[in-house]
Amino acid sequence: MSRYRPPRPPSSPYITAAGYRVLEAELKALWERRHDVVRHLAAAAAEGDRSENAEYQYRKKELRGIDGRIGYLQRRMPTLKVVQATPPDTSRVFFGAVVELEDEAGATLVYRIVGSDETHAALGHVSIDSPLARALLSKTLDDEIEVSAEGAARRYCILDIRYPGDGDKVPDSV
Repeated sequence: MSRYRPPRPPSSPYITAAGYRVLEAELKALWERRHDVVRHLAAAAAEGDRSENAEYQYRKKELRGIDGRIGYLQRRMPTLKVVQATPPDTSRVFFGAVVELEDEAGATLVYRIVGSDETHAALGHVSIDSPLARALLSKTLDDEIEVSAEGAARRYCILDIRYPGDGDKVPDSV
């Protein structure tokens, strides 16, 4: 049996201004952390036998992780398109919208459609590439959508659509 897996399709290059600022802050913090790790690594390497030096092994592994994330961010950030403007038709769901949904059981759910680099399930931030977001795009109030996930189809009704400004509060929980 082959282990070949086709490459994943590239994620959408869109990101909110707040999400981009978070990535910039993360990159800056990683560079600062890297300097600290390199200093500790040099001290551990100076202790002698590296094959039995747990501190040295740990710092090398930590440095690989930091370098991997820095490399990813340095490749990804220049390709991102920061979406700052609210769409002209705010009665429809587009990127950056906060959408309030009602499921079949009558429960209310609130989601914000964001870029794939800023998703956060606990905050209700879903990727524009997700099945839910794809089903929501271009829909209006009181439209019903059907999302198939894990073999089950779920239906939702759109109760509210809003576009938060840069300083507005977005949902803290689902």
